[in-house]
Amino acid sequence: MRRWLPHPWVSTLLVAAWLALWTSVAPLHLAGAVLLGLGLPLLVRRFDEPAIATPGVAAAVRLAFVVLWDIIVANVAVARLILGPLGGLRPTFVEVSLDTPHPQVATLLAMIVTMTPGTVSAHIDDGRTRILVHVLDAADPLSVVAGIKARYERPLKEIFGC
Repeated sequence: MRRWLPHPWVSTLLVAAWLALWTSVAPLHLAGAVLLGLGLPLLVRRFDEPAIATPGVAAAVRLAFVVLWDIIVANVAVARLILGPLGGLRPTFVEVSLDTPHPQVATLLAMIVTMTPGTVSAHIDDGRTRILVHVLDAADPLSVVAGIKARYERPLKEIFGC
């Protein structure tokens, strides 16, 4: 069954989406939907990678809420900084050393840091062991690094089993 229908849910969704786009269940549209639903997963199945074991699904959900909360809080903090006196800003670059060279951890960490207002990932080294982060206002650069590692890197390592 897996040989001819490698992803049954994807096939079902493709058929439903195709028919919804055409807003018709005419025989020609139905045949096209079935052909697309069966053919596309067969064509791309050679690109399938083995599924990543994610024992940290709960950690991923917690991380999503932490990131969302941090984005909201950081928006307010950056608005205060920008609308206040600019002389009080302490911009700096900090280097976050990663505890794992896992490529997805480094990439996702850099993306999360960039999504949070007031911080931007400037560079990921080739070995994926360090990320250079620009911080808009850092009274204590070491606490910024510690916060990034505790709030984002630790859950990412749990999610990817590192």
